[in-house]
Amino acid sequence: MSGGEVAGILVAVFWAILVSFLAVALVRLAQTLRATTKLVADVTEQAVPLLADASAAVRSAQTQIDRVDAIASDVQEVTSNASALSSTVASTFGGPLVKVAAFGYGVRRAIGGRGKDVPAKQTRRTVIVGRTVPESRRAKRANRNKRD
Repeated sequence: MSGGEVAGILVAVFWAILVSFLAVALVRLAQTLRATTKLVADVTEQAVPLLADASAAVRSAQTQIDRVDAIASDVQEVTSNASALSSTVASTFGGPLVKVAAFGYGVRRAIGGRGKDVPAKQTRRTVIVGRTVPESRRAKRANRNKRD
């Protein structure tokens, strides 16, 4: 065997090993592509019903929002009507009620015997550190302080 034949055999063996590695790599690549294709198909199968459910939920939410909008509009109208009614009642009955109340106050004052506008005597209170002390306790404190 000559040197050229040995070199040819080495090159042939090298190419055989290289082709074997490439064949293994291609087989693994094909398996990966099959698994990826199956995964994409499964995701598509599951995504279509999910998208349909999501679409139905969005439609339902839009219907509910439309209902709430209608209710809010009705509440605003009722509030406006109640405000108009209260202002009408206040303007209609307010003046005469004030006059009747003033007349009743005058009658009570006349019957009560008070000729002047003297307010009733208010009891005095002393405030100590944020609390009110009644008149009787204030007198007791004053007596206690005199003894000391």
